[in-house]
Amino acid sequence: MIRIAIADDHTMVREGLRNILAKQSDIQIVGEVTNGREAVELVRQQNPDVILLDISMPEKDGIEATKEIMTLDVITKVLILTLHSNETFALHMLRAGARGFICKSAKSEELVNAIRKVSGDRYYLPPALESVFAEKYLSPTAKKQPSELLSDREFQVMRLLALGFTNREIAQQLYISVKTVDNHRMRILEKLKLRNNSDITRFAIQHGFIEN
Repeated sequence: MIRIAIADDHTMVREGLRNILAKQSDIQIVGEVTNGREAVELVRQQNPDVILLDISMPEKDGIEATKEIMTLDVITKVLILTLHSNETFALHMLRAGARGFICKSAKSEELVNAIRKVSGDRYYLPPALESVFAEKYLSPTAKKQPSELLSDREFQVMRLLALGFTNREIAQQLYISVKTVDNHRMRILEKLKLRNNSDITRFAIQHGFIEN
């Protein structure tokens, strides 16, 4: 039996996932939560085989929650739920420790397949991204995209800035100082050749890192 936890702040998404997974004889849902902090605590208490983790949640986003889960003494594998089918996004999530990610628009069969694959200690990427991912990141001739120049923390700060969070709010969410956030922001602007937060937001929308 594959023990599953669900972390998503949208009630309809959780209900949809619950309905799909309830039909599977080899899957058992052991808990549901609505934010990143609760997700980490649920994993600590229940130690599920897999947690379906929304990338954009209150209090602690999917990247930060994944990193914290990776520090726990648990068997849990993280499968990211996202609206953003993007190879750079996938790269940063895998670096954070996730075993894969799946789009919320995926068919139920794909979701179940992804869960079974990840629970079996394998990685999962949407089929449409597998060849693109290999070509862009594994090919000897692959060239880095601007967003790939960002560290995982810079990528995380970039998304939060694009979503409209202030430096102080980001500092509180990531447990770092406001000065550190500002330093990250300056490096993001420099690496991406942008001028201000509005440019960061436009960049993030254009590349599918946040919703429009």
